[in-house]
Amino acid sequence: MPQAIVMPKLGNTVESAIIVTWHVGVGDPVKTGEALCEIETDKATLEVESSASGILLARFFEEGDEVPVMQHIAVVGRADESFELLSPVSAAPAEAVRPSVSYDHSDEKPDDKVFISPRARNLARRKGLDYGEIEGTGPAGRIIERDIRALIDQGVKVSPVAKAMLESGDYQIADEGAVDKRITKSDLAPSSPGESPEVKAVPLTGVRRTIAKRMLESLQTTAQLTLNASADATSLQGFRARLKSSDDTLGLRGVTINDLLLFAVARTLPVFPELNALYENDRILQHARVHLGMAVDTPRGLLVPVIRGADSLSLQALSYEAKRLADACRSGNVMPDELTGGSFTVTNLGALGIESFTPILNPPQVGILGIGSINLKPVEGEGAVKFLPHVGLSLTVNHQVVDGAPAARFLAQLCKNIAGIELLLAL
Repeated sequence: MPQAIVMPKLGNTVESAIIVTWHVGVGDPVKTGEALCEIETDKATLEVESSASGILLARFFEEGDEVPVMQHIAVVGRADESFELLSPVSAAPAEAVRPSVSYDHSDEKPDDKVFISPRARNLARRKGLDYGEIEGTGPAGRIIERDIRALIDQGVKVSPVAKAMLESGDYQIADEGAVDKRITKSDLAPSSPGESPEVKAVPLTGVRRTIAKRMLESLQTTAQLTLNASADATSLQGFRARLKSSDDTLGLRGVTINDLLLFAVARTLPVFPELNALYENDRILQHARVHLGMAVDTPRGLLVPVIRGADSLSLQALSYEAKRLADACRSGNVMPDELTGGSFTVTNLGALGIESFTPILNPPQVGILGIGSINLKPVEGEGAVKFLPHVGLSLTVNHQVVDGAPAARFLAQLCKNIAGIELLLAL
């Protein structure tokens, strides 16, 4: 019997995912374990594998569609088998019967809505086509790309003036235009700036959309205070040089300056529980263990995997876990649960030459440390001024629950621990 392929449940916080790419077409043979499509959540990119062998009988959603978890997205079976009962229309609960849609008309007129996928709508507007009367062949009667291409093949009439205006990229079909199936100048409206040939419109989806939402919410819902300091990096650089030249069998050559700074933060935070905390539902939740978030730059946007129990890890173990998580983020293989549960976050822009900056909180966390570049700083001592390497540190706290004094004491102790990194390692 045919078997439905479902959008997998990816962790406790993921409610939906976007289908990025289909690897298999309808009618193609598939095997159990073969990758059918690539999906993107707000945190990671993953592949959905076939749970059966046979023929791909149907794909219920297109690339770019956002689908709730546990929803049927495809069917695999024999070519002669019926699969209608497995379509989302039949199998999904009432609130999830209709797949994600785009509306061609005003939300104030429910009866005038046209269910059409973004890809189909964009194609129709590029070609100057009216799709208001099309009967869609997608799920729940949705108009999909093949319906628009079929309309193109029918040869919709466009006046010469309208055609020239559409080809300029400055105009598109108005929502109420082309009621007589012939497009004229009066059916056109100016294109939005994001749709002109000179401007590339990049929709906010997946990780980028989540970042935009959370950054705004962070600034709107917290009182953020940033303190700046710098720590003597002489011992830090010296110890790193010795590790780099150490015996390869020790497995310490790969330990970086960033690893050492993460280690210093993880060992300093337990003394300052007010910084290693979350603030939610009018409660401060102080953590006994340090679950250290680490900002990672990826092609899809900023991700923050969590090094769990970082305060109890050796330098070598912390370095290994930091690299593993960073690699998983950049390759798109990080698991959603590895991106949740942090109690404090570190973000490092020093490698990009940034001396100091204002890191934005990752709520409900109450603290985030920004690390800048290492630069020479004049220090007076023994009757002379010396230039010593210092690393820039920027600590942002939620001033609603963390006062400036304890934040400053944490930063001062962190500077002391960085300056004496070898002593910290001996504890």
